[in-house]
Amino acid sequence: MNLELYKTFYHIAKCESITKAAEQMYITQPAVSRAIRQLEEELGCTLFIRTPKGVKLTLEGSILYQYVDQIFHFLSTAEKKINDVKNLNSGEVRLGVSDTLCRYYLVKYLKLFNTLHPKIKIHVVCPTTPGIISLLKAGKIDFGIINLPYNDDSLHFTTIMEVQDCFVAGVKYRHMSVKMQPLSEIIRYPLLILEKNSNSRAFADQYFLQNGLEAAPDFELGNMDLLVTFAKYDMGIAWITRNFFEDEIASGRLYEIRPIERIPPRYVGVARLKDVPLSRASLELISLLSDNEPAEF
Repeated sequence: MNLELYKTFYHIAKCESITKAAEQMYITQPAVSRAIRQLEEELGCTLFIRTPKGVKLTLEGSILYQYVDQIFHFLSTAEKKINDVKNLNSGEVRLGVSDTLCRYYLVKYLKLFNTLHPKIKIHVVCPTTPGIISLLKAGKIDFGIINLPYNDDSLHFTTIMEVQDCFVAGVKYRHMSVKMQPLSEIIRYPLLILEKNSNSRAFADQYFLQNGLEAAPDFELGNMDLLVTFAKYDMGIAWITRNFFEDEIASGRLYEIRPIERIPPRYVGVARLKDVPLSRASLELISLLSDNEPAEF
């Protein structure tokens, strides 16, 4: 199909004039006439009848116009929707993030994004890091927010935040917070830590191994809220991300236990598939995440 021929036919049919169609299309009348002759030859029928006032559709032309009119209507609608998406007047963002990062980090950015772009739909799922990567590779989410480092040659990573892990406990173990403690002493007490299927747990395990120790946790829990709750109830010493519980520590509801062996910082980042373009809405949200802390509303 030569779409330009049908476009010429469409304009002539709407204008009922070859002259007016040529003006609308910014081409010469002879070019319009040649295009219609070519289309009539390809279809094997006459599409227009000349009249003193212009042209009229034949029976075959009327049948063709019904469908061509729909085609150009759909094209016009598609162009409008594309412009809406480009201008953030419609569209959606699909992302994956852990429960903890969603609650303590992402939600305030989502509120800001929704305020700025209320017509963009946001879909959030909250699996662990392996689940996020699986959804990303299956094309079910646009990007993921995960704890770094993570190695995968098919993915591109953008660092958006530095985080610091720490040990905390409740009143029962507050004596451990008076001064810095050897790591070997800390793990003599009941240890509360995330389950093994998380990137945060992998980072903690690596920290212990780098210091010649292997942790044997008493409780392996699914999220940091549970770790904090168990610590407050004196069930042991919990490994958590300090950034998200600063208020708990500052208010004395949790006591930070500082190991002599420094816990290195780690990072939160956006994971996306290499060479797969993202929508403007997704790029806009990632840009917000990369900026400074958003103002509270």
